[in-house]
Formats: sequence, structure tokens, C-alpha cells
Amino acid sequence: MKAIDTIQFNEKGLVPVITQDYSTNQILMMAWMNEEAFALTLKTKKAVYFSRSRKKLWFKGEESGNYQDIVEIFTDCDQDVVLLKVNQKGGIACHTGRANCFFNKLENDQWKCVSKVIKDPKEIYG
Repeated sequence: MKAIDTIQFNEKGLVPVITQDYSTNQILMMAWMNEEAFALTLKTKKAVYFSRSRKKLWFKGEESGNYQDIVEIFTDCDQDVVLLKVNQKGGIACHTGRANCFFNKLENDQWKCVSKVIKDPKEIYG
């Protein structure tokens, strides 16, 4: 049995994916994969996700140049969540121009931005 055959995709054919920086262990982002995205990730050794809003494959870095090279892949005990450990190219994983997508910290019942923009998204995406 192939690894992809054991992944428990949900009723919409998707599995949640947590992406972590291999060298720092920092959580970079959370996204989704369908079977095709998972297969392409295995084949290319680069992160490929499924964009629910655009309803299409999302080759991470195709527009920004901030690719994610796969180092290791894990699943949880139920095989319904995937963990990617990656080398993040360009140091930017978030479309906001930050290192990661988890930059809003809850303090006193208010969200506080705790991460600076590395590069203005207008410079990345136009």
C-alpha cells in the first residue's frame, strides 16, 4: 500500500497540513491538500497545496518565489493531518510578507501583531 492510500482525506477530499520550518521548528502556516497536491508534493519534493478559495492547486512560491523544499513528512496517529518539515526559501511563508502566518497573539482579550513584515506584499505580488 502506498503512503497516499493511508491518508484520511475528509468528505471534501482534503487533509489539513501544518508546515514547520525544519531548522527552527517554527510553525509557518496551515493549509490544505487534496490527493493530487499530496502526490505532487511527494513527486516534486516541494510543497503543493489546494487553495479552497481559488479551488485549484497552489504551488507554494509560484508567484512569490518563496518555495518550500520538503525535508520530512509526517502524519498524526489517525493519518488525518499532515505535517511538512520544510526549508523555507526567502524566509517568507505568509502572503502578508511575514516569516509565518501566526503573527497575531492574544493579549488581554485583544489580538496583537507580534511580527514585522519582511517584504511588502506589493513588492512580492505586484
